[in-house]
Amino acid sequence: METKPPFPPFDLDTATLKVRMAEDAWNSRDPDRVALVYTEDTLWRNRVEFPVGREQVRQFLHRKWARELEYRLIKELWGFVNERIAVRFAYEWHDDSGQWYRSYGNENWEFNAHGFMQRRFASINDLPINESDRKFRWPLGPRPDGHPGLSELGL
Repeated sequence: METKPPFPPFDLDTATLKVRMAEDAWNSRDPDRVALVYTEDTLWRNRVEFPVGREQVRQFLHRKWARELEYRLIKELWGFVNERIAVRFAYEWHDDSGQWYRSYGNENWEFNAHGFMQRRFASINDLPINESDRKFRWPLGPRPDGHPGLSELGL
């Protein structure tokens, strides 16, 4: 059977690691890679979409990153207990007209015993920003280790 460590129940170190692993995967903007961390029958709520299963998640992510260009994300652990993790996040992106946004949100995650996410509930708000107000300016891909997190950026 496939596994995706670390496994629940989570402690501070393993929950923090799970959050950073998710951030790095999402910053790859690779729907195939990202979808593999979810169970085959995963249940999501993302804004007004409710994907069910890996394939619908993969399709959702393809649409997302075709629309949200130059996407850069920071996630921060908010809390955890047993197999559940709460995360807050912000990401910056622009649309095809060049308008930049900072999207803020919260996620609730639930993992199975093998370390795969079986439920993801996300609430997200978009704030139009000027290009000069961007705070996430690293090259596309994972956030560099020395780059500040959300709290350090005052977000």
